[in-house]
Amino acid sequence: MSEHHKETFVSKYIFSLDHKMIAKQFLITGMLMGILGMVMSLLFRIQIGNPGESNAILQWFLGDRWAEGGILDPNMYLALVTMHGTILVFWVLTAGLTGTFANFLIPLQIGARDMASGFLNMLSYWFFFAATMVLLSSLFIETGPASAGWTIYPPLSALPEAISGSGLGQTLWLVAMALFVVSSLLGGLNYIVTILNLRTKGMSMKRLPLTMWAILITAILGVLSFPVLLSAALLLIFDRSFGTSFYLSDIIINNEALHHVGGSPILFEHLFWFLGHPEVYIILLPALGIVSEVMSVNTRKPIFGYKAMVGAMLAIAFLSFIVWGHHMFITGMSPFLGSVFTFTTLLIAIPSAVKVFNYLVTLWRGNIRFSPAMLFAIAFVSTFITGGLTGLILGDSALDINVHDTYFVVGHFHIVMGLSAIYGMFAGVYHWFPKMYGKMMNKKLGYLHFWVTFISAYGVFFPMHFLGLAGLPRRYYNNDAFAMFDNLTGINEVITFFAITGGLIQLIFVFNFFYSIFKGSKSVQNPWKSNTLEWTAPIERIHGNWPGDIPEVHRWPYDYSKPGADEDFIPQTEPLKEGEIEH
Repeated sequence: MSEHHKETFVSKYIFSLDHKMIAKQFLITGMLMGILGMVMSLLFRIQIGNPGESNAILQWFLGDRWAEGGILDPNMYLALVTMHGTILVFWVLTAGLTGTFANFLIPLQIGARDMASGFLNMLSYWFFFAATMVLLSSLFIETGPASAGWTIYPPLSALPEAISGSGLGQTLWLVAMALFVVSSLLGGLNYIVTILNLRTKGMSMKRLPLTMWAILITAILGVLSFPVLLSAALLLIFDRSFGTSFYLSDIIINNEALHHVGGSPILFEHLFWFLGHPEVYIILLPALGIVSEVMSVNTRKPIFGYKAMVGAMLAIAFLSFIVWGHHMFITGMSPFLGSVFTFTTLLIAIPSAVKVFNYLVTLWRGNIRFSPAMLFAIAFVSTFITGGLTGLILGDSALDINVHDTYFVVGHFHIVMGLSAIYGMFAGVYHWFPKMYGKMMNKKLGYLHFWVTFISAYGVFFPMHFLGLAGLPRRYYNNDAFAMFDNLTGINEVITFFAITGGLIQLIFVFNFFYSIFKGSKSVQNPWKSNTLEWTAPIERIHGNWPGDIPEVHRWPYDYSKPGADEDFIPQTEPLKEGEIEH
């Protein structure tokens, strides 16, 4: 153990091997990237809400090169949409969410001194940081960043001469993604080994908090699916740089036939979505785990259906690998195959519904404490339901064809992935902040942040479903060419208003977060009266988490309001009384 030697600034804060510090590095990097991704979305929302109108904000942010006279350049519009999607999906919701809470909670909740490998853990962050730097560098090159959408479909992304963003910007995107996959794999393998091998005495798999189950399953999903993305990206690099034809065939640009024959862009779609759909659950599962924990603590009730919850997460993980074809219903897929993917997609609704019903029963007649974390957990259940219901429409091949690539899809996946995962993340930050920094966040600012975020988020993404049903296609710079969309501009203006409101209120959260680190009121050791092991560790940061022996576990983590008990919570470390039966 390294308690005896003096830590320097560099070894403590930069190249730290301590899982708690690495978690904070992931969290703050993820937050800063989240702000950048949000600013990008506001810039292109200004263009969509007021097409062709000059705007000083665009001019200020993007300069004359990309917003001459305050009007957004069409190429930059595509680049902003691409980078916004990439940053939010991978950098914030994958690395920010899993990297933060997996690193922070795993050793503390299973009773371990640290991760299985502190060095690999540090490497995981620094590969992520390198990926971040490469991605950000693409914003400052003359031809602009990648512009082929966050899904980077060829041939657009495979031909540097197709659009300006397919040149150097796209190459940097692919390099950043390769580094990101390395970071995810190093982290994921570390999480799996730690949870399986380093649990304290008495911590059987049946006594693990649901957060641990969620992170374990997430890590397995990541290790199985991210290499497929890497292979898709490598083949794309070969097509771009070495003259191969994995994804290209019979292409004509500027009346000139290119020499590429024999490839298929649909191969890329298969490879991408084989990662892409498990990726949805890599984002969602940690949030589901966090919400389970926050909900049980704040209803003062045992979580309903613990085994069903674990079973549902395992079922979601398995099914997520056999549903990717629902992203490809309009690629000329055979109707039979379409019906197979429809069946598996509708099947995944069952374990998702099990989760929802269990949450609702946990809330039912609970002694609820409406802390900011709890409000975000309840909001998560709301968005998970509303977003999930629209998913049923998109998962059905006959219905999907009508709304594919419209704003309906944007509305659906932002509510179910964007909002639900972000709400899970906020719930986690508000809940474990006292453990991370030994301070409390301001409650009133937390409430303000929640209500404005909740209302404006629905104000942004709910109307999009109606735009989609009216046939408005997504990723279009403007819709002036189509008279049938003229009456929809009003809805886009409303969406832009709510987007700006929701964006600005996040500054309240950022202020609350950083102010509370330095000036917040001191936290007691167990402010929420929670049962899990992390609250038995002392507040001050020590390498190894517990001074002396690691606590031993005697019960499951959800013994709240147990009949006959003196208190409404019984920590996991408390032995069973005579005659007491475990849940």
